[in-house]
Amino acid sequence: METLRKRTGSEHLARLNPKAEAALHAALDAIAPDMVEMVVAFGYGDIYARPGLAAQDRQVATIAALAAMGNAEPQLFFHIDGGLSAGLTPREVVETLYVTTVFAGFPAGLNALAVARRVFEARGAKPEPTPGRPEALPGDRRARGLAAVEATSKGAGEMVLSSLGDIAPDMAAFILDFSYGDVISRPWLSPRRKEIAMVAAAMARGTMRPQLKVHAHAGLRVGLTRQELTEVAIQMAAYAGFPASLNALAALREVFSEADAAK
Repeated sequence: METLRKRTGSEHLARLNPKAEAALHAALDAIAPDMVEMVVAFGYGDIYARPGLAAQDRQVATIAALAAMGNAEPQLFFHIDGGLSAGLTPREVVETLYVTTVFAGFPAGLNALAVARRVFEARGAKPEPTPGRPEALPGDRRARGLAAVEATSKGAGEMVLSSLGDIAPDMAAFILDFSYGDVISRPWLSPRRKEIAMVAAAMARGTMRPQLKVHAHAGLRVGLTRQELTEVAIQMAAYAGFPASLNALAALREVFSEADAAK
């Protein structure tokens, strides 16, 4: 069984980067050789190889989580590169980082984009050109924002405005106009992958339970399955730690119960 776990992990790791396992041995054998076994057998043999989430979606979740945490630049480089190897386009990587910026802030987003630039340069790749400036998108910002909210969370637009009206009405406008109107409404990442990125970022940060629940519900509405959301949470055990994963699973349990009650 241990040999099978290790072999399975090695195979999945090699699909992202065939030189990765040798690099781990070179870096760790002299100080912590057992860590190599943990990474390969557990991280890739036990978790990554699970069948409930496609490889590209796993990379979206991992890229978003690492970017949101902001403290794992070498691993972010590896997984952006691995995402391209798994079939993500450079544009999808950049769009994932735009969405993650909404949850983790501009410093995290800017640092992650600097890592992405290095990956693209190393591979001779670059994002496909788009009319990416918000002013090039159709409609005005508020209309786009409200449409994006309504597509995943019926009635949430007015709830956002009313919930902050007594203390920070401008923040409600920022959420609708910038977060949804300028960023989340961008069409170059599928709605389900946007929700994977947002859910993973919220799980990894570990301080966003209300937002995690909102976007888990939204993920269900745009076609993510309960198994896929659960797999994103399990994936976080390897990248954000077991407490983050367990807390995410507890929040998902509530989301699934609420979804059942609403039927």
